[in-house]
Amino acid sequence: MGEEKNNLFIYGSLRDHRIFQSVCGLSYTRRESRISGETLFAEAAILPGYRKVSPDNVYFYAIASKSSNIDGLVIHNVPAWAMAEIDRYEGKRYERETVQVNTAKGIVTAYAYLVSHDSMKKHFGDRFHVNLIHELWLRKRIEKFLKKHTRPGDRTVDAEVERCADRELLATTERDLVMSHYRSDAMSDYYLERELDRPRPSITDLYRDEKAKPFIPNYLALVVRHVLLNQLDEHIQSEYRFELEHMRTSDRYYKRSISLLIGLLIINTNGPAVDLIIKKCLQTMPYAKHDLIDYVKYAVRAARSMFDERVVLAKLNQIRSSLQPGLVPLGLEIELSNLGPAAVEPQRSRQNAFDPIYDGFKYFHDYRLDILSWKLGGYIDDHSGSTDRARRSGFLELAPGRLNIAGELSRPATADPWLLNQLIHEIVLFYDIHPHSLHLSFQLRKKQLGKQKKMPLGFVKCLLALGGGPELKEAGRLWVSRMGYDEITQYPRVFNSHDEEAITEELVFARTSKRKWYLGGDEIADKSPAQATTYVQQYKFIRLERRANYEPLIMCLKGLQLAYNPGDYLTIEQLRSSVKLRDEYEQLKQWADKPEEITPQTISRFVNTVHEGLVSEGHRQPVHKLHYIDWVLSSIDVQLRMFNQLLKKDS
Repeated sequence: MGEEKNNLFIYGSLRDHRIFQSVCGLSYTRRESRISGETLFAEAAILPGYRKVSPDNVYFYAIASKSSNIDGLVIHNVPAWAMAEIDRYEGKRYERETVQVNTAKGIVTAYAYLVSHDSMKKHFGDRFHVNLIHELWLRKRIEKFLKKHTRPGDRTVDAEVERCADRELLATTERDLVMSHYRSDAMSDYYLERELDRPRPSITDLYRDEKAKPFIPNYLALVVRHVLLNQLDEHIQSEYRFELEHMRTSDRYYKRSISLLIGLLIINTNGPAVDLIIKKCLQTMPYAKHDLIDYVKYAVRAARSMFDERVVLAKLNQIRSSLQPGLVPLGLEIELSNLGPAAVEPQRSRQNAFDPIYDGFKYFHDYRLDILSWKLGGYIDDHSGSTDRARRSGFLELAPGRLNIAGELSRPATADPWLLNQLIHEIVLFYDIHPHSLHLSFQLRKKQLGKQKKMPLGFVKCLLALGGGPELKEAGRLWVSRMGYDEITQYPRVFNSHDEEAITEELVFARTSKRKWYLGGDEIADKSPAQATTYVQQYKFIRLERRANYEPLIMCLKGLQLAYNPGDYLTIEQLRSSVKLRDEYEQLKQWADKPEEITPQTISRFVNTVHEGLVSEGHRQPVHKLHYIDWVLSSIDVQLRMFNQLLKKDS
């Protein structure tokens, strides 16, 4: 009888040929022609349902994680005596277990050295839950840099506060360093210092700028408000990392969605106290005698007094009990402006509009608000497509999960419609700026790509009635304001048009776009994983309001996408290529200006389509509870019928 032999899946230090050979005396090769008595055959393999972590930055561990996979190698026909040697090498923290791994030739049964959550928690606390393997280590090096460069040797509370303030003003640099070295620890001290050693930002030049002076107190108040939120978020992330990781259904979602929501809730429910903090700050620190760092320091101190573990724990429990997680990744963009549609050209010039509070956010970058608002994905959008830091007026746009200003690099905020709606509501309350528009994004599944269809005109009308800002005009007549104010119409520059009837406008109702969430190279092939690039369907027609509940609309759009798979609507290329679509567009504009009732048949078909999508979200099975889906469908139906009732009264 031959000696017992088994397959072995390796994913850590044993992948180094030298280590593997020194441990068991055997080598391995990827070429079958080179197999011998001392050289075993190995092939690339993937272990599904596990995640590789390295909390001590020395050894790799595999822990169970339903949404993750581990890349590695499967070594075939390892002798029993060699397995015994490897057992001794791996030590007591690992358990050798039988697993199924995927290879190019099919599923292979193999042994793998795994660890349990209990074992990891016992040895490393909650550190092993950190998604970015070397994030804690990198952040410690950044802390060391700040101690060395900000009041070195000073251990007073004020010095610590000043280091926190400096860190706030380096926030996007720190974020970029962490993201660009995802799964990698190859960063020299020289490189780190070069990236971090920058002049401290100053706003003193603005004190001498007569045009900027009237807006200084308003911008400083916004600075203090953002630092308060950032510091609360950091405290929550630090104290409740374990709870937050367990509430996030996938590592690919933005990890700060829940902690930011708690921070927003604390600030918004304590509005008078926050206003008093800002008022005292500006009274005791007149801007002519202080610089930006001083206001950031003030907010850091104030945030420490606002943080209450009991309050945070209560909010965590409240959120945990209310979550309605789904499977479709969701994202949001919020546009705020005191000028409404006149925030961007050409409307601003036509209306001669002026923002007396922020001057259209012209000084947003001067106050480093692009850095201080990065957790909410803040930047200024003038609808020109430019992402430079020059002074320009536009909308304040916020998108939690955005990892760069261009927006194509981002993580989904969540897969939970309830959580997304709460974020929308609390972000709008956080800013004393008029809400304008809301964009909702839904990640497309691979099977949907290339098979998207144009939405029927009746469905478009239903969506506009639900979220397009139906409101009464001065004459008391109902209209769809998002189309009536020309807010979702674009006039792209078109050259060399040979059409007899040139098309010069398009409706920006829904668009498909590409997103990435991964920065840095893969440890084997120096490329991003396949799932890092995704496509999303973004709906841009929605009016943003302070008191609106967007949960039914979010679920509605998700169900519609799953069942009908709608695509772009309406691009200039679509309008040029189809007389039918041009006629439909004209009908839609006339309807939006003077709506007519949506037929019961259209409402029924629309609601049934949403229902079909929601009950098949999880491989032809509902993911949400049936009573929740019923509530959503009932809400949609009631809103559409109320829209019709308003039209009857109007007539």
